[in-house]
Amino acid sequence: MANEQNLDLVEISPTANPPVCRIIDYSKFKYEQKKKTREMKAKQQKVVIKEIRFGPNTDDHDFEFKLKHAKGFLESGYKIKSYVHFVGRSIVFKERGEILLLKFAQALEELAKVEQLPKLEGKRMFLILSPKNAPVKK
Repeated sequence: MANEQNLDLVEISPTANPPVCRIIDYSKFKYEQKKKTREMKAKQQKVVIKEIRFGPNTDDHDFEFKLKHAKGFLESGYKIKSYVHFVGRSIVFKERGEILLLKFAQALEELAKVEQLPKLEGKRMFLILSPKNAPVKK
């Protein structure tokens, strides 16, 4: 029947009992599948993570400056990965870094929710924040 219509016999579901086949134009079928996957990919929203770096001895003015940037990032809908980078012997001040990151999270608590609490990995202590509400479209 497929040869008479110049079409292809395509097995749709081989595991069914009996197996399900269809008479279709296979190249057109493949093209439409690719088109659907492209559309799905285009509709996906990519997660962008902005990084903000602190030192264990970050001063108040620098903290406020970075806080202002973080608020802008969160309002735009970006996630924030803030971290304290310990250089040399400053690794001794782990608790200072943790206090700094918790202070940062507390200052942003109306705009963001904490996704991951401060965690030390190597010479860096990370805190991940994500926006609470949907981003404002511009």
